[in-house]
Amino acid sequence: MSEVKVNKISPRSGTTVTLGDSGDTFTIPSGATINNQGTATNFGATGSASWNTTVKTSTFTAVAGEGYFVNTTGGVVTVNLPAGTAGAVVAIKDYAGTFDTNKVTLVQNGSDKIGGSTVNATLDTEGIAVTLVFIDSTQGWLVTDSGLQSEAPGPQYVAASGGNTTLTVCSHKVHIFTGPGTLCVSAAGNSAGSNSIEYLVVAGSAGGTSDWAGGSGAGGWRSYSALPSAHPLNAPAALPVSVQGYPITVGGSGSVGAGGGANELGGNGSSSVFSTITSAGGGRAGNEGTNSVGAAGGSGGGGGTGGGPGCGCGGAGNTPPTNPAQGSSGGDNSSNTTGYTAGGGGAGGTGEGCGSGSVPGGAGGVGAYVVDGFIGPTAPSYGTPGPVGSTRYFSGGGGGAAGSSPRTGGAGGAGGGGAGAVGPAKGTAGTVNTGGGGGGGSGNESPNPGSGGGSGIVMIRYKFQE
Repeated sequence: MSEVKVNKISPRSGTTVTLGDSGDTFTIPSGATINNQGTATNFGATGSASWNTTVKTSTFTAVAGEGYFVNTTGGVVTVNLPAGTAGAVVAIKDYAGTFDTNKVTLVQNGSDKIGGSTVNATLDTEGIAVTLVFIDSTQGWLVTDSGLQSEAPGPQYVAASGGNTTLTVCSHKVHIFTGPGTLCVSAAGNSAGSNSIEYLVVAGSAGGTSDWAGGSGAGGWRSYSALPSAHPLNAPAALPVSVQGYPITVGGSGSVGAGGGANELGGNGSSSVFSTITSAGGGRAGNEGTNSVGAAGGSGGGGGTGGGPGCGCGGAGNTPPTNPAQGSSGGDNSSNTTGYTAGGGGAGGTGEGCGSGSVPGGAGGVGAYVVDGFIGPTAPSYGTPGPVGSTRYFSGGGGGAAGSSPRTGGAGGAGGGGAGAVGPAKGTAGTVNTGGGGGGGSGNESPNPGSGGGSGIVMIRYKFQE
């Protein structure tokens, strides 16, 4: 064996120097340092970061290729991500184990995305260590590694961040979205711990219609819960998850029909979306001025008053169809009689029809429920009471309008449905973040527009510890 000692190696010709042949091994001894002052390629650097040992305690801009220890003991910290270039790496570690108390917010650079979404992401899991790699303009920054997963065999658990509210319920985490956002899954777990999520996805209801109108159809309702006494419409299985960002869409209520003789119909509600689950917006109601039937949707709108040829039929529910059904049909004005309207459909029941004489406007269909244990007894108030105790109802249909007193408007269905009006007046609005339908408006006198419908909500639940 021989030893070569030189101060510089340069190519005899050209610009390339080759060390050894295929299969050779070059050993760098302990204590030696390679000082790279140029560009290193094909060294497997993508997906790894060089850790900055200065602990961050306030807002800062990350540099590609670096990892950061972030201490949120004193409050939330914002991390501005660098401009995304393919292969760029940024890593974040919870220094003090306080991300669950004071979160870290990740902010994109310009139009860059996080997990395919343009919405800021959050890290709110205690002790988390996350590596993000920028892949392309479609997905942007993706999570490639999480320090929450053990390399040893045994139980591993889902870990995620995001939502307007995050709750701890015994061994489970619940992320609640009352508006758009991203569920960032940093650990997918395994079958020995947890590797799937429970969910509640409620769409926005239809906006209220004026002028002797039926009740608005509730937003579509789709759920899976492993807890006992789940609603009969409970889906048969939880959803698997992988390490990625899941954009969340929370549907808003439809437009409101104008009063004052305009005879405008309300608009259908908007869908709520999580992963492969889409709940359709509620169908708007029919009314007298347009001699229209209720529209189809997650739940269908109620039939309006008669007043002309044709039928005051309710709209079809569960449109588009899902199994289990996401909602029910609106009620019919079977007599096609002026001054009486039907209730909008709810997730758990069809809107009530109406008749003639002293019969009131039809009640909205009952919604569906999750048991209290889904989000815990100390959670903020979501949903509304209903006929089944220790539950929270969503997606109740709006009540139909009636003519003048002593007639009465139909009651809203359990799950945020608003009551129908007694003319001339507008109905009661559906409850925010329930998907409850708005009550039908009675009369076309100014200004009496239709009532607003209830916006949707998305809840994600998973086991994160024993």
